[in-house]
Amino acid sequence: MLQIHRSCEGIMASNSKVPVNRLSRFGHLASLAGRVAGGMLAEGAKQLAQGNRPAKADLLLTPANLRRVTDQLAHLRGAAMKVGQLLSMDAGDLLPPELSAILARLRSDANPMPPKQLTAVLRAELGERWLDHFSDFSFTPLAAASIGQVHQAVHDNGRRLAVKIQYPGIQASIDSDVDNVATLLRISGLLPAGVDYQRLLQEAKLQLKQEADYRTEAAFLTRYRELLQQEPSYLLPEPIAEICTTGILGMTFVDGVAIESLVDAEPAVRDRVISLLFTLLFRELFDFQLVQTDPNFANYRYNTTTNQLVLLDFGACRNYTPAFADAYRQLLRAAMADDLQGMDQALCTIGFFSQQIDPTHRQAVLQLVLLACEPIRQTEAFDFGSSDLASRVRDGGTALSMRQNYWHTPPADALFLHRKMAGLYLLAARLRAKVDVRALLEPFLQR
Repeated sequence: MLQIHRSCEGIMASNSKVPVNRLSRFGHLASLAGRVAGGMLAEGAKQLAQGNRPAKADLLLTPANLRRVTDQLAHLRGAAMKVGQLLSMDAGDLLPPELSAILARLRSDANPMPPKQLTAVLRAELGERWLDHFSDFSFTPLAAASIGQVHQAVHDNGRRLAVKIQYPGIQASIDSDVDNVATLLRISGLLPAGVDYQRLLQEAKLQLKQEADYRTEAAFLTRYRELLQQEPSYLLPEPIAEICTTGILGMTFVDGVAIESLVDAEPAVRDRVISLLFTLLFRELFDFQLVQTDPNFANYRYNTTTNQLVLLDFGACRNYTPAFADAYRQLLRAAMADDLQGMDQALCTIGFFSQQIDPTHRQAVLQLVLLACEPIRQTEAFDFGSSDLASRVRDGGTALSMRQNYWHTPPADALFLHRKMAGLYLLAARLRAKVDVRALLEPFLQR
């Protein structure tokens, strides 16, 4: 007998219908701009009454205004929320710390759809008899993120499932959402004038259009299952073809705890998990030429029963050419040998320095890359937990980008790869892992 769980205790309070048409979505953003401006006026009057003369940034970056921005992006979901995610991860070193902290909330939190809208999506994607696919379906989502939410279900053959369901109207709203949010952030002053984010926003559009096609993600998931089928340390869900559409991705349910929860695990467990992730990244780049580029921690879980690393979410996969991988092999070899000339040649091959650049700026870029390669330049385990590497790379990148007449436009392929690497560094630091990254990398450099 079919069981349908409609209880949403603890979640219903934050349910909100996803605005679908473009006019409605733009109206939400326009009203947000008005509320932000109103908040600035109110705060300004309060500060003046107290005898203070606050700067515009101080009025803008009040906790109330920042909550208004993130609450509205979480309500809109889709590209609007994804822009907040990308800015929090890619431009976080250039944004005010208050904004970075609040935007970081968007990496995993969104308002789930109410059951009525959810049912309409299921009916549109799977047909009027969508319930025939399941013997049990829970309307309470396990998670709600930028472009979809995940529900637990039981297949009509008895297998436990995780069903990812895309919010309605996401695909049609991508271009306009990204442009509208960028305009909002620019006009409101929440983005510093010197930040060049146009190329990032263009890449966000392209990535979102790929992520919004769940059939493409199912194909990537199938590909990764094939590539890792002889690797028992990794555990991946299996897509269920008859429950896969452009807007729905049905998969087998895979048990696991949040990867961040391993912060309290034994050191050997933490070190092994990070070693598995570094090894996987090297295999992706040098063997598969296919990299899952989204560094969100929620894409990883850990099965404490089987001691397997669970890999989830393959929407942001990116194909790389053998030539690109070889150039990175050359770059890392040169960095390990302190060979700046070899690094320069490799960066040119990758696509850096394609225009004239001031020699001092060029050297600064090389030194920044050398700094980022610190874990592979030492011949023992790197202690991510006690290292300030992430902040030093951030500070170096900020100082470089603020130099007069400096241009810095790494190719898109490199940008997404660097995001993945940076996310792995952050996770390693969070878990206080000690890993001999050089030893893990060397076999891939000898091929």
